[in-house]
Amino acid sequence: MKAYIQANQDRFIAELLDLLRIPSVSTDEKFAPDVKRAAEFVKDKLVAAGVDFAEVCPTPGHPIVYAEKIIDKNLPTVLMYGHYDVQPADPYELWTSPPFEPVIKKTILHPDGAIYARGACDDKGQIYMHIKALEAMLQTNSLPCNIKFMIEGEEECGSSNLEPFIKANKERLKADVILISDTGIIANDCPSIESGLRGLAYLEVEITGPNRDLHSGVYGGGVANPINTLCEMIASLKDENGMITIPHFYDKVQNLSLEERAELAKAPFVLEDYKKDLDIEEVSGEVGYTTNERVSIRPTLDVNGIWGGYTGKGAKTVLPSKAAAKISMRLVPDQEPEEIAELFQKHFESIAPKSVKVVVTPHHGGYPVVTPINSVGFMAASAAFEEVWGKKPIPTRGGGSIPIVALFEKELGLKSVLMGFGLDSDAIHSPNEHYGVFNFLKGIETIPAFYRHYAKMMK
Repeated sequence: MKAYIQANQDRFIAELLDLLRIPSVSTDEKFAPDVKRAAEFVKDKLVAAGVDFAEVCPTPGHPIVYAEKIIDKNLPTVLMYGHYDVQPADPYELWTSPPFEPVIKKTILHPDGAIYARGACDDKGQIYMHIKALEAMLQTNSLPCNIKFMIEGEEECGSSNLEPFIKANKERLKADVILISDTGIIANDCPSIESGLRGLAYLEVEITGPNRDLHSGVYGGGVANPINTLCEMIASLKDENGMITIPHFYDKVQNLSLEERAELAKAPFVLEDYKKDLDIEEVSGEVGYTTNERVSIRPTLDVNGIWGGYTGKGAKTVLPSKAAAKISMRLVPDQEPEEIAELFQKHFESIAPKSVKVVVTPHHGGYPVVTPINSVGFMAASAAFEEVWGKKPIPTRGGGSIPIVALFEKELGLKSVLMGFGLDSDAIHSPNEHYGVFNFLKGIETIPAFYRHYAKMMK
């Protein structure tokens, strides 16, 4: 297996670069033809890898690629999930190389080189590991169980068409476990597996004051400024201890025991290195919790974007008619996104002064999830890392959200194994996203090990 991967690694990387050249940005309709082109590329590579069947399944939005390799219906079946769509690359001027012209650069963290491109780590590089792992297993006659693939094109814009697809294809999607590589590890010398993810409630708020933009000299001081008002309202959503002030927000929060917190604390973390990497003087967050806990097991509320008034070059002394913001809340078990969105809306409307009007628009969300570390899938992933990386991986909790994980559990009754290979420093969703060549190739080697251990444990 390892020899086959080494002999073909240049081709594997070259194929990934071809996929990364396709600007499959799902949130912008002008890229729709490219999203479809990426779906066809993924399907063709699955066929070339040796699946029995593959198709591009249309949806009202972007297509889903489905494929399968069934060697024996009596053997366990793994359903691999990932996404071929990517985040917008804006702002382009902050990239050191064009986002859809992938290049390989050597760095301190990646002496073997890192692939710089939008989607390199999230999630094209990681889904492509699975396609090449299948090829390697088939070419070395070592595939120990059945594999199904479901790779979508709307993860970065809410996966709105995935739930109907799953409900309509439950029989076809039957499996024993879900395998996902859309997460990361602590470091290349410290592998880890995420045992849980936070959920998400995402909303947009708009504040309207006067019926038109006004001259700030003529009206300033006499009419409420929507930007000022919006900032004051947002500031009130947290208290001096970093606690969210929305009534009943914490009612269903699942608090971890001291023993569970101690286990999570085993993950290596150097606060000074963390601050240095981010170029900040101090960290911030909920009092009574460590930085690692704040970004994994505690809920949050953050402004993701805010706008209003004049932001062009030069000066324009305007008192704006409107101001708006996008706000996300990361959720923990057992918070429910719809309920939290409703609590937010009710509270935000209640704190608005009569001088403005408020509109709150909920967008997408997702449920938090936890995968037991004593489940067969998690133990197989742990054994695979230990075999290939030479170290037993540390269980961690992820701060991000993958809404499909909770959907899988609800609709298919399956737990997911979050076996990702990226690093926090890979700059996903940011300019200069990259993915280590070492991580890419090591992932291709580790995935077959997962299948071997999973098939053995399921006997």
